[in-house]
Amino acid sequence: MLRALILTAALLHGGPAAAQEAPAQPSGTISTAQDGASDAAIDRRIEGIIAELDGFGDVTVTVSEGIVTFSGEVLDADSIDRLDELAARVDGVVAIENEVTENTEVATRLDPVLDRFGDRIAQFVAYLPLLLVAITAGLIVIALGFALARWDAPWRRLAPNAFIGDIYRLILRLAFVLAGVVVALDILNATAVLTGLLGAAGIVGLAVGFAVRDTVENFIASVMLSLRQPFRPNDVVDIEGSLGSVIRLTSRATILLDPDGNHLRLPNSFVFKAKIINYTRNAERRFGFALGIDPNDDLAEAKRIGMETLGGLDFVLADPPPQVWIAESGDSTITMEFYGWIDQAQSNFNVARGEALRLVMAALTQADIGLPEPTYRLNLTGGGLPVLDLPDQKGRGGEIVVSEAEPDAPAPPPTPEDVSVDRSIEKMVHQERRAVEDDLLTHAAPEE
Repeated sequence: MLRALILTAALLHGGPAAAQEAPAQPSGTISTAQDGASDAAIDRRIEGIIAELDGFGDVTVTVSEGIVTFSGEVLDADSIDRLDELAARVDGVVAIENEVTENTEVATRLDPVLDRFGDRIAQFVAYLPLLLVAITAGLIVIALGFALARWDAPWRRLAPNAFIGDIYRLILRLAFVLAGVVVALDILNATAVLTGLLGAAGIVGLAVGFAVRDTVENFIASVMLSLRQPFRPNDVVDIEGSLGSVIRLTSRATILLDPDGNHLRLPNSFVFKAKIINYTRNAERRFGFALGIDPNDDLAEAKRIGMETLGGLDFVLADPPPQVWIAESGDSTITMEFYGWIDQAQSNFNVARGEALRLVMAALTQADIGLPEPTYRLNLTGGGLPVLDLPDQKGRGGEIVVSEAEPDAPAPPPTPEDVSVDRSIEKMVHQERRAVEDDLLTHAAPEE
């Protein structure tokens, strides 16, 4: 136990001293010959050296028996260590006693700072003419780049649209700004600074890129849409459920006019990745509808009547021809589908489909082809419910049979109504485009 206490006390006593770095001391064999002349020579040598160095004006040197003792004050702690290193290199020094302390007086410590500021101001004044020449040369290069960017003729030939032309101009301006900075730094013989500037610009650009990632994505999408245009002005498109006529494509969004006359503004980043259905690109468009046919009627006759009715409509194209087929069989009806093609430039799609549906239903009804509703049969003979006796229905025991009314006299065949295209939305789009000229949709760009 006593040995452990002694060891602990020794560690606590010697720990801080061991943690401090020992000052530099001379090494090697100590000579047996030492006199006043040698000490004086060492003293003169060390004093001569520190007299040529800044910051050691208040330091005194004493040498006795080869032991160098420093005393006085310095302005920073690093200078104290430099004294040890310097004395250790002088021949004949046996040991070093460094009693120098750091001066903490404000006035004394500010004097070197003021001197350094004065030196830098004097250096700046000396470099001022050269600095003005460098700045002038850099500004001339930058001005030349901006003048070239304002020249419209070459950009109209190189760029497919105004938006791409603006991007080319921006790149040219940035290139000439960088060239101007390089010229100015080269005149000042400070091109090494450019490496640090480029590194800092790269870090800042990376941080800004993450911060404005959505904006950058939208910008790139605008460039791609302006280069490869999936639609033209007045095209009727469906962009992920947003239906409307295209008004314009800007550098940030695609503007649509929906069938109700409302503006739809879709970000270009969304449009670029979305599924786009362009109803205008191909003038021919197919419409279709389904009707339920009575299973007891002649299905072949129903099909013939549907084909004949669709083929007789002026707005239905003969090529491709109309088509009719049986889609499926239900519990109480047979589903038959009817299809026809129209020219969207001449006929309104929704009106034409509605008219075709009305006329086919009328033709089937006149031909006594039933279009039944779903039929449900109620059985009231079980489960404790009373059995209804309905003699007036010529019944079948326990069943309700609804008798059909006698058919009226045949109605005259219906006549087709006007299905021409409504130009109201198209006129609105033209007015919108005349009011604002900012548009990236041009016929010069290729279509996708």
